[in-house]
Amino acid sequence: MSLLARPAVAAFVAKALQRMTTMADRRSGGRGSAAASHARFPEFPRNVRELTIPTSVAPARAVVYLPGTDAPAPPVHVNFHGGGYVMALTELDDPLCRFLAAEAGVVVINVDYVVAPQHPFPAPARQAYEVVRWVAEQGAEHGWDGGRLSIGGQSAGGGLAAAVARQAMEEGGPSITLQVLHYPPLDLATGIRNKRAAVPKPMLRPWMGDVFDSSYVPDVRLRRDRLVSPAHPSDTADLKGIAPALVITAAHDVLRAEAERYAERLREAGALVGYHVVAGADHGYDGKDDARAREVYALIAREVRGAASG
Repeated sequence: MSLLARPAVAAFVAKALQRMTTMADRRSGGRGSAAASHARFPEFPRNVRELTIPTSVAPARAVVYLPGTDAPAPPVHVNFHGGGYVMALTELDDPLCRFLAAEAGVVVINVDYVVAPQHPFPAPARQAYEVVRWVAEQGAEHGWDGGRLSIGGQSAGGGLAAAVARQAMEEGGPSITLQVLHYPPLDLATGIRNKRAAVPKPMLRPWMGDVFDSSYVPDVRLRRDRLVSPAHPSDTADLKGIAPALVITAAHDVLRAEAERYAERLREAGALVGYHVVAGADHGYDGKDDARAREVYALIAREVRGAASG
């Protein structure tokens, strides 16, 4: 075991990364990552409001993106950001949320969920599920149609979306028309040092996996939990009835193999809408590659719109 994989060390490093991110944002005087995200895709306006969603874990702040339509009670899509279950990078998904609101005609709820090591597993997975359940139940009051509900996330957010869909299947709802899993981590039971990428130096470095995995699930025995590692061979449950899924991964991503395995599980359960590999790309490619981001976001928007209308 590497030093960074030890839970106490991982937690220390994770908190240091959180502090560094906060300090960088303060030093930028509003010109940091949030402002850069807001400036991307300027053709899609940022029409937002904030709300706080009650859960048994902690209240969850969320940014609500409104579609450019006067249609009453549009469908709703709940988004979970990436960041290794450690970094609260909600604003990095602002371009995606604006894109989906405009192109899919949905209300997008971008969730600022609790992160590790302050809130290790199962807190984020449970909070994410309760947020989605609340969104489904409160649509009439807030102006969206909770009966036409999709979910999705990038990186760790994709892992949380998969966990939400699993809990919804097991607990009898809410009904989810589509789960979008975008380069998700789906097998934390297998350490990152035992995973192989198609390139010598993938974006996700071994030290990152050690810090993120050990912060999120410090007890290694829990890393086989079906809400953490649904792509691990130890999870053999029948997935028939789980929400239909669009799985997207990147060709050079060290997480590609586990996404592919999970996509095959979903296919066998009759729940795979599509599996797409972004050629020549690595984990988090859409953060800087506008051309590829537009292409894949358009694919997601088409599937979200189709699921809502079907």
